[in-house]
Amino acid sequence: MKTYSTIIIGLTVGLFYLLAIHEQRVFENNVKKATAIIVAKSNSQINGIVEFREYNGKVQMKAVISSASQGDHAIHIHVNGDCNSQDGTSAGGHWNPTNEPHGKWKTASFHRGDIGNIRVNENGKGSITRETDLWCIGCEDEQKNILGKAIIIHQGPDDFSSQPAGAAGARIGCGEIVQN
Repeated sequence: MKTYSTIIIGLTVGLFYLLAIHEQRVFENNVKKATAIIVAKSNSQINGIVEFREYNGKVQMKAVISSASQGDHAIHIHVNGDCNSQDGTSAGGHWNPTNEPHGKWKTASFHRGDIGNIRVNENGKGSITRETDLWCIGCEDEQKNILGKAIIIHQGPDDFSSQPAGAAGARIGCGEIVQN
């Protein structure tokens, strides 16, 4: 009887394990991913990565940077996925498909590209996360699609009020948003 119970328990645990693996694969197959590798601009030393994951109509973003000066640095989505210029200006202006005034993330009015500020510690490292249904990865809605745009990291903080871009200073990092 003890052997029979052991077999039943083993089969039950195995079944739950297989179901968990199946659920994880279904989840991973339904997730769209994109990445922007941040490279230094304007003679900075910054580097980093911005990862995007879309699932169930929401995009999660996590940006991690290093080798930046301590303090706040603005991060924005810019209209062109072009980081070829030495100063990052080839990325164009802020991505603003709805023609809103520049502002603070998720307030009354802000550009879809207004992400906010990354706080960088004394070791030159910083990160920021966001989640929104205002973006998508590779969809047909040009007011939401972030592919082919650029992430720009600025030398200073975004003041959230100066028009059109927050008076954040030079562009010190740039990365094109590409689908994985």
